Amino acid sequence: MESKTLRFIRRGELVALDNVPPARTLLEVLREDLACTGTKEGCGEGDCGACTVVLGEVEGGALRYRAINSCIRLAHSVDGMALWTVEDLAAGDGTLHPAQEAMVRSHGSQCGFCTPGFVMSLFGMYQNHVCKGEAVTRELAQEELSGNLCRCTGYRPILEAAQEMAKLPAVRVNEKALRAQLAALRPAPDAGGYMRPASLASLLALRAAHPQAQVVAGCTDAGLWVTKMHMEFAQVLDVTAVEELRRVERFANHIAIGAAVTLEDAYGALAADRPQLKTFANRFAGLPVRNSGTLGGNVANGSPIGDSMPLLIALGSSIVLMSARGHREMPLEDFYTGYRKNVLAPDEVLAWIKVPLPRQDEFLRAYKISKRYDDDISAVCLVVNLALQDGVVAQAGIGAGGVAATPVRAVQAEAALRGKRWTADAAQAAAASLRAQFQPISDMRASAAYRSEVLGNLMQRFWLESQGVQGINLESITISEVSA
Repeated sequence: MESKTLRFIRRGELVALDNVPPARTLLEVLREDLACTGTKEGCGEGDCGACTVVLGEVEGGALRYRAINSCIRLAHSVDGMALWTVEDLAAGDGTLHPAQEAMVRSHGSQCGFCTPGFVMSLFGMYQNHVCKGEAVTRELAQEELSGNLCRCTGYRPILEAAQEMAKLPAVRVNEKALRAQLAALRPAPDAGGYMRPASLASLLALRAAHPQAQVVAGCTDAGLWVTKMHMEFAQVLDVTAVEELRRVERFANHIAIGAAVTLEDAYGALAADRPQLKTFANRFAGLPVRNSGTLGGNVANGSPIGDSMPLLIALGSSIVLMSARGHREMPLEDFYTGYRKNVLAPDEVLAWIKVPLPRQDEFLRAYKISKRYDDDISAVCLVVNLALQDGVVAQAGIGAGGVAATPVRAVQAEAALRGKRWTADAAQAAAASLRAQFQPISDMRASAAYRSEVLGNLMQRFWLESQGVQGINLESITISEVSA
C-alpha cells in the first residue's frame, strides 16, 4: 500500500515525513522522529497541557493560530499546516520570544516540566491577541490557560507573565511568506491508511468505499483509544479538511454547524446568540481541547458525560446524516441507541448540527458539575430551557448528561412543566420528575445518590436564577473578588 507523506511548515522550512502510520500521534512524531524533546508527555490524554504546540492555517485569507494537545492529535491531521514547538520561538541569536521572556521575568517556572506547554499556550495568546493590539487581561489569561496544569507555581506568576508579554519588544511571524508556503502545500492525494478528503463528495465516496475505516475529527476522544487503550487503526477517515463541514451557516430560523467546526468556534457561534453560554463553553474543556475537538465529533462519539449533547437537546437541535445515497435528519436525542451506540449506517457520516435560534421568551441556563472547576469532565450536566409567557411554561427543553447510558432528554420533567405556571412548586415537581426518570450509576466521578440529589438541586437553582437571585454559584465569583 502506498504511503502518504506528512508535510508541514516548521521554522520556515518544509518538513516531509514518509511512512508515518495512521495512528501515530503528533507527539510521537515530534519527540521520536524529529527529536523535539522540549514538547513533553504528561498525561497522554489532553488534560495537563505539557504537550501543547501551536498550529497555523489560513482561514478566510488570514492565518489562524491554535494551541492544541499533541499527545492525542494524530500526526497526519496537521498535513498542510504550519507548526511551532517550544524549540522554535527563540531567535537565532538566542533572544527569547516575549512568551518565554515574560515567564522568566515573572518567575513562572519551577520544576519546568509543564513550562514548554505554558509557553506555547502563551505564544498562541500572543499571536491571537497581542499581535492584533488586544490587551491580555487577567481573566483572558485564566480562560486561555485553563488547559495547562502546574503543580508548582500556584499560577499567579504565569498569569502575570501572560499580561507582561505585550510590554516586551514585539516579535512578528512573517505571515506573508508563511501564507505563500502554505498555499503551495496542496492537499496530498489520499494514500495509505490515512484519508483526509477536502470535499463532501470525496468524503461520502470514501466512506462508501471504506465503511470499516475509523472516522475521526479532532481526536480529543479517539486519541485516548490510541494512547490509553493502545488501539491501532488500519485506516483512518479524517473529516476536518472537508470545506463544506468547516462552516457555520446562518438561516432564518436556525444555524447549521458543520461537523468539522471546532468546539471553540461552534460554542462561539452558540454564545453569539446566547451570551449566557460563554462560561459553560469555557468550562467544556481547556482551550487546546476546544481548538482540536469538533462539535460533530463530540455528538457522534455520544459519550454520556459529553457536555454538548445536553445543551443541544435542550435547544431542540437536530442532526443531518449523509451518505452517497442521500441524507436524513432527526432530533439529536433520537440518534443514540445505547452506550456509545447510534443509528449511523456503515456508509454514513454526521454532517451538520442544526440549532434553532433563540426565542424572545426563552430563559436558558446550562449547569456543569465536576470535581475541578476548570478542565474537568462532568459528573452531572443539566441544561434547562423554558419559554415563559405570562408566567406560564409555554415550552420546555431539558437535556441531561452523566445520569444515563446516553445523553438524554428529560421528558418527564418537561411534561411536568409544560402548560403550568412557573412557580416554586412547579420547580419542585420538575426536580422530583428528574430524580424519578433517571437511575444514575456510581463511578469515580460521583455516586448515584449524589447525582440524583444534584439533578433536583440544579432545578432549584434554575428557579432561583429565574427569580433574579445572583451569587449562588462559583461562576459569579471574579478573580478580583478572590484576590481582594
